[in-house]
Amino acid sequence: MKLNLVSLGCARNLVDSETMLSRLVKAGWSITQEAADADVIIVNTCSFISDAVDESIDTILELTRFKKTGNCKRLLVTGCLPERFREALAESLPEVDIFLGTGAYDRVAEVLSESLKKSSKTCLLPDPDNVPFHKSDVPRIHTSGTYAYLKIAEGCSKHCTYCIIPKLRGKHRSRPTDDILYEAKQLIRSGAKELTLVAQDTTFYGKDLRPQTSLAELLEKLSAVSEDIWLRFLYAHPKSMDTDLMKIVAAHKNICSYFDIPIQHASDNILKKMGRGYTSDDLRRLFGMIRSTVPDASLRTTIITGFPGETEKEFELLLNFIEEIRFDHLGVFTYSDSEDLPSHNLSEPVNQDTANKRQDILMNRQADISRAINVKHIGKTYQILVEKGPEEGSLIGRTSFQAPEVDGVTFVSAEKLQIGKFTPIKITNAFEYDLAGETA
Repeated sequence: MKLNLVSLGCARNLVDSETMLSRLVKAGWSITQEAADADVIIVNTCSFISDAVDESIDTILELTRFKKTGNCKRLLVTGCLPERFREALAESLPEVDIFLGTGAYDRVAEVLSESLKKSSKTCLLPDPDNVPFHKSDVPRIHTSGTYAYLKIAEGCSKHCTYCIIPKLRGKHRSRPTDDILYEAKQLIRSGAKELTLVAQDTTFYGKDLRPQTSLAELLEKLSAVSEDIWLRFLYAHPKSMDTDLMKIVAAHKNICSYFDIPIQHASDNILKKMGRGYTSDDLRRLFGMIRSTVPDASLRTTIITGFPGETEKEFELLLNFIEEIRFDHLGVFTYSDSEDLPSHNLSEPVNQDTANKRQDILMNRQADISRAINVKHIGKTYQILVEKGPEEGSLIGRTSFQAPEVDGVTFVSAEKLQIGKFTPIKITNAFEYDLAGETA
């Protein structure tokens, strides 16, 4: 029996997808990349913003045709979409046979087996807060080639007014350190050369464990597992960043000097409405501390434009802040409204055209900043993780300050470099987001 899985959304979702694949392969299923050949199709969905909801539904509807034209006997929808819309989703998508919420990933093989024995629809939506972490006895299938994501916690206990995650994933729950180390070793044995730690709030890691621990302590233990890999973390929160973490990054060569800290805005008024718990001056102090502690630090952030109440003056404050800090990498989203968000009840909504224009202005400004930063790399030599060889004499890799999927890449003119290996590359050219180089 063959199965095809489509994973939508963020890196955390991809980890869930790979975990399901591992359980299903252990249960005897084989994986196919062709939905038309699959006996079972799984769509692991995202519903964080309205665009993600639309993409999830469009993907499901597109794949329902294989129940008529292909081999598909069961169509499963898992993850955030059924968790958010629950029984109402099952009623609106009668073509789907099984709905599994975010607390039911570990039961996918069992539920699928039962479903194939009967024809009734299954909708399993356990409370994510009550689902314990399980130490897997099956090596996780990682699908990203040279790098793998390593989930260190689930859920979030903060209450940002624009965010649905606590409802979808429950409160913050840190994984036991030993389980994380165990999975890290599995992923390295399977060929991963970079482990990227992810959670909704990575820097809150360990504060709920007893005895209490921290992301800094976890990173130090992970760095000792292998000196021949890169480690990095994404999704840090400004409120839970501390100097111990910065010092650990500075002290270990295999921990990338890379700080992904979504700030969302730089207007104190908007930050308060968002429920972020810090001010623009707090952010200035934080980034100053990072750069003084880790001189070669690369900074990445994420911004939301069009949040309710964002005036032209407040947008100018944000724009000036971006110019002042000069992030190495920056992403911008427009505010996504929904009736089940606390921010939905805020006054002074910003129309979508204005939000889109502000997004464009920010990205154009960031392109200039990014290009200027990249030009400074010309003539320098960096270790590159070689990832692809799209054509003879041309390869694609990443430096330690380029995170997978979200940042630019480094193009390399060279022959016979091995995929999945680190090699020194001299940078010869720079673009808005990418670099180019040759063997040093």
